[in-house]
Amino acid sequence: MTKAIKETIFNDCPIRNVLARISDKWSLLVMYALNHNGAKATRFGELRKLIPDISQKMLTSTLRTLETDGYVTRQVFAEVPPRVEYSLTERAISLIPLIDSLIEWALDNMADILSDRNKNKWYYERNDKNA
Repeated sequence: MTKAIKETIFNDCPIRNVLARISDKWSLLVMYALNHNGAKATRFGELRKLIPDISQKMLTSTLRTLETDGYVTRQVFAEVPPRVEYSLTERAISLIPLIDSLIEWALDNMADILSDRNKNKWYYERNDKNA
């Protein structure tokens, strides 16, 4: 396959495009946390409690990205103090079974992955020193 054909085929790859947005450190976890409440909308503070190690800034950024891509809806209520609720869209809900499968796969394979990582640790440590 020529370089021009590869660039034509893979340049707008939908897998690459979608995974680039949802495979960051927090997006899948935020969607999973929103799904934790089922169809019930979730307030920002409640999300922070469900994901205690995420900063307020990072949660805000992640929610904005998910909203931009149509995975999350944001509803603002004109109250004092202001109330904002987030919920999953149908698009995100259709992704949840795949996330569940990925979690199951990770649980089934994590011990072996950690074992392999530990076996090959010397290689990476040696190469990091030589870099």
